[in-house]
Amino acid sequence: MRFCRFVFLSVITSFLAAGSWAQQDIVAIDSAVDTQFSLLRKDVKVQKALAQIEAQESAYLEELIRLTEIPAPPFKEERRAAYFLEQMKSRGLSDAYIDETGNAIAIRKGTGDGPTFLIAAHLDTVFPEDIDTTVTLRDGRYYAPGIGDDTRGLAALLSVIDALETSGIETVGDIIFAGNVGEEGRGDLRGIKGIFRDHPGIDGFVSIDGVKMRRITNGGTGSRRFEFHFIGPGGHSFGAFGLASATHAMGRAIAKIGDIETPAAPKTTFTVGTVMGGTSVNSIAAHAVLALDMRSNDKDELAKLEEKTKAAAEAGVAEENARWNNGEIRVEFKLIGDRPVGSTPPSSPLVQAAALAYDTVGAKLEGLGISSTDSNVPMSLGIPAVTLSAGGDAGGAHSPDEWYAPMDSYKGPQSALLVMLAMTGVSGVSEPLLKPL
Repeated sequence: MRFCRFVFLSVITSFLAAGSWAQQDIVAIDSAVDTQFSLLRKDVKVQKALAQIEAQESAYLEELIRLTEIPAPPFKEERRAAYFLEQMKSRGLSDAYIDETGNAIAIRKGTGDGPTFLIAAHLDTVFPEDIDTTVTLRDGRYYAPGIGDDTRGLAALLSVIDALETSGIETVGDIIFAGNVGEEGRGDLRGIKGIFRDHPGIDGFVSIDGVKMRRITNGGTGSRRFEFHFIGPGGHSFGAFGLASATHAMGRAIAKIGDIETPAAPKTTFTVGTVMGGTSVNSIAAHAVLALDMRSNDKDELAKLEEKTKAAAEAGVAEENARWNNGEIRVEFKLIGDRPVGSTPPSSPLVQAAALAYDTVGAKLEGLGISSTDSNVPMSLGIPAVTLSAGGDAGGAHSPDEWYAPMDSYKGPQSALLVMLAMTGVSGVSEPLLKPL
């Protein structure tokens, strides 16, 4: 067993020919994984695919610009999905369609008796449909809302498909490619949830999300999001004075929620993100609502936090009712977001293959990470999953000043290609590292 973190390369082909590996200290590499990965990375067709991805870096920058300028706000990803579907078809994936959730899906069959592997990037951005997504270039950076998160992932995925089809590589396992909807905000991972519902035979998953290649995300931060609705009779501020108020009850609840203590490890957080309510300044509120976000890296802590916040809301309502003893306020809880907690252990062949892929392309792996991504869904189901970055440099994510710079951007799709091939196996070259569940 050895360990893998990073190696610096000037030219990837010279590294492949040399066959030397850095001894590293983040991910332990099993000898069986190392053997199969070494076989595929030395294959002539694989080397050709890797070289093509690098050679076409400028072409996929142009593709990124085209994708970015197709707005894809949450729940309105149809135009971008249709374009992405046509791009997959034009690159040779004829078995392609839009599913009932709105995902753009393409299936590439293997030679048989192998695993089924899903690789995806999300179509949606956080921005509304009326925002200007025109890409502008300033000082070597390309600016536009959503250009990095996750439009760069979509461009990287098309680059992988292009190289795979052009090189003529045959995989043992089947591959499902997807541009999925609903990753951001109240999308609540609906796209990936739909894919795993419709394709129960998926054995492994990679999400391409994020840009800078510094970590492998093998843990999923879970979240529970609620609207707490406070409801009462309401009335005139002067004529009905003495009635319990929905907004007052909500205020009492917020104060109590704010006093809740959570553990630093596993990291567990909460915030009341928005509040609404009331009819007018001179009305006792009949309705008020707060939106609450709760997150944790541990499902038990997340469940405990949910119990505490609901108890705090009930206590705030009780205090308001007791204060006035006139008009009963009640609280109702509406779930608006549920991202499950999960993880893929570092010992998984998927994590090991990702570390080896970073080595191969010369990306510096600084560590493993935990985040909230599409990978949460399969992780929670016990299916191996990681999230990998798309390559390049970026900043200002989720802001109108989001930017992207194509610095060694080809390394992202190169690493994704290698991980995908390691998991599915290359016919006549390497065995699949991913075992059917």
